[in-house]
Amino acid sequence: MDAQRSPAEWHDWTREHAEGEGAELFGVADLTAAEGLETDPAELFTGMGRALVVGVTLADAAVDQCETGPTPLYHHVYALANQKLDLITFGLAGAVQRAGFRALPLPASMLVNRTTLAGNVSYKALGRLAGLGWQGKSLLLVSPEHGPRFRMGVVLTDLPVAADGPVRNRCGSCTSCTDACPAGAIKNVNTEDHYASRDEAIDFAKCASMCMEVFAKRPLIDKPICGVCVRACPWGAKTAGASG
Repeated sequence: MDAQRSPAEWHDWTREHAEGEGAELFGVADLTAAEGLETDPAELFTGMGRALVVGVTLADAAVDQCETGPTPLYHHVYALANQKLDLITFGLAGAVQRAGFRALPLPASMLVNRTTLAGNVSYKALGRLAGLGWQGKSLLLVSPEHGPRFRMGVVLTDLPVAADGPVRNRCGSCTSCTDACPAGAIKNVNTEDHYASRDEAIDFAKCASMCMEVFAKRPLIDKPICGVCVRACPWGAKTAGASG
């Protein structure tokens, strides 16, 4: 264990390792700021003080196909991003463990509750605390550079690394995701910080029904994904007409 590094130096160290594994976005969340966040299992954060949050971007050409819903090629890119994230977090956790600290890589995309479509913990919430972006009206995390066109992975750790902080919400009066939502689920409610619950921002029953009962049953999809609000967001859109 190298006790000589400062928290800021550990931050540089973890960023370098994350980027070396292939991460394009990186930030550190202070888990004390995540108190009250629902986790499965309930003791998921026990003994861990930080969440290392990494991200990889999605191919714009695949996202731009999602005008009315997910396509097989978008599903393919989505799945590959999750596979890549699992390799990144596995490698990063190994480096942290070899440095003498505890590290738990979480799966990039695994539903532990198919009713609520929830994973072990909200990566969007941890990503916001880690400064990767702000929570948009669609509940997606929106990066200033990439918009919502990225996926995230998480490593929980007791490494004494300096934490990052949230960035300012920049959705403003934009209604792009609200107007594009095929389920009519996005309520166009803004927040300066974060939503008290997802029901404040979206009609989850409508969103879940569209993803589970319509999109997941499309040929070659077989997963409750959408992509329409990802495409519609003007943040990160790089091609003409990508935002609708």
